Amino acid sequence: MDVSVDSLRLLLRVEATGSLGRAAADHGISQPAASARVRGLEASLGVPLLTRGSRGSSLTAEGMQVAGWARTVLDAADALEAGVLALRSETDQRLRVSASLTVAELLLPRWLVRLAVERPQTAVSLEAAGSVEVAASVLSRRVDLGFVEGPTVPPGLDSRVVATDRLLLVVPPAHAWGRRRRPVEADELARTRLVAREATSGTRGVAESALAALGPPVPPLLELSTTRAVLAAVAAGAGPALVSELAVADDVAAGRVRVVDVSGATFARRLRAVWPRGQRPSAPARDLLAIARRRP
Repeated sequence: MDVSVDSLRLLLRVEATGSLGRAAADHGISQPAASARVRGLEASLGVPLLTRGSRGSSLTAEGMQVAGWARTVLDAADALEAGVLALRSETDQRLRVSASLTVAELLLPRWLVRLAVERPQTAVSLEAAGSVEVAASVLSRRVDLGFVEGPTVPPGLDSRVVATDRLLLVVPPAHAWGRRRRPVEADELARTRLVAREATSGTRGVAESALAALGPPVPPLLELSTTRAVLAAVAAGAGPALVSELAVADDVAAGRVRVVDVSGATFARRLRAVWPRGQRPSAPARDLLAIARRRP
């Protein structure tokens, strides 16, 4: 049975006006189109709904029963429409974001400042986590938009590249690698225990992926949860680390760490926004995506 809401509304309008022509005019359609719509409704329901005479149109006994049921259906349809509109309005005034640490600390603050200027009515919440945890939050719909920095797009998500980055090898100022005139070979780096991020970090995933062909990863010298902690450990003399180029400028300029070239491996990566596959991001999320893709 194929019954449209518009056909039910037309039937009730015929009942109210006693005229198919006036009901058609009220609905902004021609009388032949209204007649065709009523005939289609009668065919779908299998009962006659109208009687037509010189004084207009009136509902049959069956039509009057159907009209009573139609009011219930239309009240429910109106409630559904009102609820969806309210829900959409609420969604458009809220944005929940989860981002990997590099993006959360170094890129999102200025993006969110721009979003606040363009959408002052939108309340934004931001959580920082490893790329694996970000993907899980997006897949569970606990957040509206995620930003990850791993070597691949997590399963079940659509993505868009919002920035590029590369990892740099940094060492303490007194480290032997910092005094070399030649780059560190990738196979030597692969055998060296590094100060590293946690296992779910996108930064660590990129580093391990780039060195995977040279053998299994060695255990980290230290495993820390933030890039700032990694840089502080390197500056304190713990050992080498691979960190985002976006994060090292201040430490290099202050002489707390040194950047060392690497030969035989590249650590370029793409920073991506992610959302559930097949689902269109909300309006605030789309606006944040547009801001992220603008040139600084």
